[in-house]
Amino acid sequence: MGYVEGFILAVALIAIVYALITSYRVLKEPKGSGRMIEIHEFIKEGARAYLKKQYTVIFSIAVVLAILLAVFGTLRMSLSYVLGALSSIIAGYVGMRIAVNANVRTTNVAAEKGLNKALRLAFNGGLVMGLMTVGVGLLLVALQYVVYGESVEAINDIIGYSFGASSVALFARVGGGIYTKAADIGSDLVGKVEVGIPEDDPRNPGVIADNVGDNVGDVAGMGADLFESYVGAIISTMVIASTQLRGLGTYSWVSFALIPMLVAAAGVIASILSSFVVRTREGGDPSRPLTLATITASILIAVMSVFTVTQLIGGELGFRVWTVVIAGLIAGVAIGLTSDYFTNARYSPVRRVAKMSEAGPALTILTGFAYGLLSAFIPALMISIASLLSFLVLWLPTREFWLGIYGVALSAVGMLSLTGVVVSADAYGPITDNAAGIAEQAGLGDEVRTVTDKLDAAGNTMKSVSKGFAIGSAALTALAFIGAYASILQHYTGVELTKLFQNLTVLDAKLVSGMFIGVVMPAVFTAVVVLAVSDAAFVLIEEIRRQFRERPGILEFRERPDYGRAVAIVTTYAIKRLILPGLIAIATPLIVGFTLGPHGLAGMLLAATISGLLLGLFQGNVGNTWDNAKKYIEGGHHGGKGSEAHKATVIGDTVGDPMKDAAGPSINILIKLMSIVSLVFAYYIVTYNMYEFFIP
Repeated sequence: MGYVEGFILAVALIAIVYALITSYRVLKEPKGSGRMIEIHEFIKEGARAYLKKQYTVIFSIAVVLAILLAVFGTLRMSLSYVLGALSSIIAGYVGMRIAVNANVRTTNVAAEKGLNKALRLAFNGGLVMGLMTVGVGLLLVALQYVVYGESVEAINDIIGYSFGASSVALFARVGGGIYTKAADIGSDLVGKVEVGIPEDDPRNPGVIADNVGDNVGDVAGMGADLFESYVGAIISTMVIASTQLRGLGTYSWVSFALIPMLVAAAGVIASILSSFVVRTREGGDPSRPLTLATITASILIAVMSVFTVTQLIGGELGFRVWTVVIAGLIAGVAIGLTSDYFTNARYSPVRRVAKMSEAGPALTILTGFAYGLLSAFIPALMISIASLLSFLVLWLPTREFWLGIYGVALSAVGMLSLTGVVVSADAYGPITDNAAGIAEQAGLGDEVRTVTDKLDAAGNTMKSVSKGFAIGSAALTALAFIGAYASILQHYTGVELTKLFQNLTVLDAKLVSGMFIGVVMPAVFTAVVVLAVSDAAFVLIEEIRRQFRERPGILEFRERPDYGRAVAIVTTYAIKRLILPGLIAIATPLIVGFTLGPHGLAGMLLAATISGLLLGLFQGNVGNTWDNAKKYIEGGHHGGKGSEAHKATVIGDTVGDPMKDAAGPSINILIKLMSIVSLVFAYYIVTYNMYEFFIP
């Protein structure tokens, strides 16, 4: 093991240790007393029960996939798969456990110490998730690289690690998304619309299920999502280096394989250092320091990576490789800022949707729909620019095609080097959402609720920014996977590059057929997830209505609702419906690969990535635009709570809920998981269709 590998391992361990220290600092804060603790225990128990059932299902599926990999792949790849699945589960579970315990402490700190202390505590709760994601991911990738050795076969086996992370991420994201949105929609439609009680009113039987959903969806689910993108971008870049960059002048392919891990290590250090800028004055806007943390981390990564990259790759080429990293960073920040513009109440899209809501829910939905589509343009443009620039910067001086493809993959690593701080900001959102709910249900004073509501509003914005970042990074990571897939095709077939790409043409019938299948896959996936949310919400609505009808004392505060029954209903439905989307993502590339061949599969992957980018960005942003338009009106604008405009935005928010927190974010993982499955089974797909490569 060289000094570079040792440095990478040390940084990963520092991230994990710092996460544990931060956990201790969060948990030592007092939880408050009375009703606050009681509500907190309900949420914690519900989250624990759901994750136990979800992980039981995921474990069963993972065992089957691990056996298949051992039979059709290698034992080492199967082991890597198991490690990837376990890493994702551990990072998600630890992060969510701290987030659940941070919510009540944030409420208590808001009551006793004010806005800044509460902001720091909530962000530190999210920081545990962020650092566990990057620390565990980087540590295990680096360890496998060191233990397996420096060879093509070894790095190809590490693909199994990304496959394990992807499969857990999809099931966790879909299951958590179905749970959280079914609970949210069911609670809102009966509580706010039919009965007219506040959002987090303790009389609502679904309120605890809603609070639980915030954690299993936006902490464990989002953490698993970005964990998978993070390790996937690193591994796909290493695959291209190991298969295609051998004998590149005076540079060893090993240097190119180490660079993505070094850039990721710079991101880990930057995430820790940038956390210290998250503070605000009393009465300030908490979203500003959270945005500042991302910008600070970007600057730190840019500075640190210029030294690390140029140490491995000297001269002009080293500087060009660093430029590729910066291109990915800039694209990531631009995508986040675009999501912020379209979903933050400070800007015109949200305010215009709120204004149009005075005319009823139809204009609420139409205006938000239009802004959601517009919000996809700049991210798509930035990804296009970043990928083209990254290719040209490395291809032009060398005319080495695969070095250009390596540049595209490395730009994804540059973007995802921000994962630590982005996941931290995203996990901050559910913590403050729960804190606001606990303040409401515990009957704390208006002064406390003003603080928690302000924290919650910033959390909504950061969740939107994180989702935009997640789908943008997913698209760039999927491009990296497609590049790795093409490099594996050439490696396994031995066909010359010109011959390989003569077949990969839009004039090829199989490739075009694959594109038509791929372009519709995100739409089919969205439909399956939204229908699952609707079905679960329908059953919960009937349960809440039943409790109100049969126990009238609930609304008069004379009886306590049966929170556990609502939690159990949503849990059962979410677990039932998470399997089909996962099977779609895993089975589709195999069916296409063995029927239409490697070229048809390449077309499917590319088309799915492009349409998935549009659908993912649209759904993630439009849902948050409607949500924040509702909150803007609740802040006293356009008639405030109870007005016709408010009722219209509640409907808009309800329509957007399954889009922004279930289907939209899950598309990120869909396009990546299909690419990973294609990589893992590329050898068998190529072997089965080998005749394609030798047709004159």
